Amino acid sequence: MPLANQSSPGRVQSGASFERLNDENDTYVSAGGEFDRDTEYITTRITADGRDGYRVEPGQYRLIVARACPWANRAMIVRRLLGLEDVLSIGLCGPTHDKRSWTFDLDPGAVDPVLKIARLQDAYFARIPNYPKGITVPAIVEIPTGKVVTNDFAQMTLDLSTEWTAYHRDGAPQLYPEHLRDEIDDVAGRIYVDINNGVYRCGFAGSQQAYVAAYDRLFTALDWLSDRLANQRYLVGDTITEADVRLFPTLARFDAVYHGHFKCNRHKLTEMPVLWAYARDLFQTPGFGDTIDFEQTKQTYHIVHTDINPTRIVPKGPDLDNWHTPHGRETLGGRPFGEGNPPGPTPVGERVQAGYGAI
Repeated sequence: MPLANQSSPGRVQSGASFERLNDENDTYVSAGGEFDRDTEYITTRITADGRDGYRVEPGQYRLIVARACPWANRAMIVRRLLGLEDVLSIGLCGPTHDKRSWTFDLDPGAVDPVLKIARLQDAYFARIPNYPKGITVPAIVEIPTGKVVTNDFAQMTLDLSTEWTAYHRDGAPQLYPEHLRDEIDDVAGRIYVDINNGVYRCGFAGSQQAYVAAYDRLFTALDWLSDRLANQRYLVGDTITEADVRLFPTLARFDAVYHGHFKCNRHKLTEMPVLWAYARDLFQTPGFGDTIDFEQTKQTYHIVHTDINPTRIVPKGPDLDNWHTPHGRETLGGRPFGEGNPPGPTPVGERVQAGYGAI
């Protein structure tokens, strides 16, 4: 499963997206048994040469995310690691949404202060009237026109690494180095199919048989990762790469959401020693844990998925203090940022509320 998509401007192409309602019955659980993710994207790219009609320019675009969404979390992490905060602004949707769209509940007047819209749907419709697919995050919107350029999160993070290089901070890491791309693609491909999407195949399975098959496949893959990471600090090479960025958001949400809400309950993350230490290592690395809001994450899954959790009660736990305990992974060597250095502090307006994340 290659990470990069080569596509023409505006073409809607297969990829992956945050879950959306089944239109026929307003549910998330698959009526047909096995969960089949809606994988349609707007694959227009923002590039250094502007070949799709959109050129990389500071202040021209706005990255729209929701802290709960693991796919959006990847874009947030890459933006932080590369130091693009002053180049690519960010808009934060609220933790809950209805069948129509993500909304900007957290902003004054529930309107994005830059795009001047209340619903992300408005930016999609500005680009493609009556856009027929899911209104997904992350999405990059062109500020002057208010139109979505792309919601193809897989290509989005790769382009931030390879097309926005003129605006990377000094000391930014190489997240997608050319000599490791084949291996990154292979590892990240299995992570997406069996783990990132695997937890959803468990949670949204519409039959016992589909659930058991998804469960077995998920934990087989987690065992594979535990073996791979037992003697190496990072997934590919000795530095953080795109592969680590793609795995971390799922691990960070595992105990808070997937273990209980999605019935991924063979073990908690805290009961898988290698993966738990690996996840803490990344969580404590600037650019990772400081993007995680556990409270908003729990709210999104437990309030929005009413067919799974009809009471809409949000769990109080788990305890977050253990994310800050020593992980011991530094004994394996590795250089988190390679020849570079960590990103600076999170901008004030983007910091997670105290007690809900890394602080």
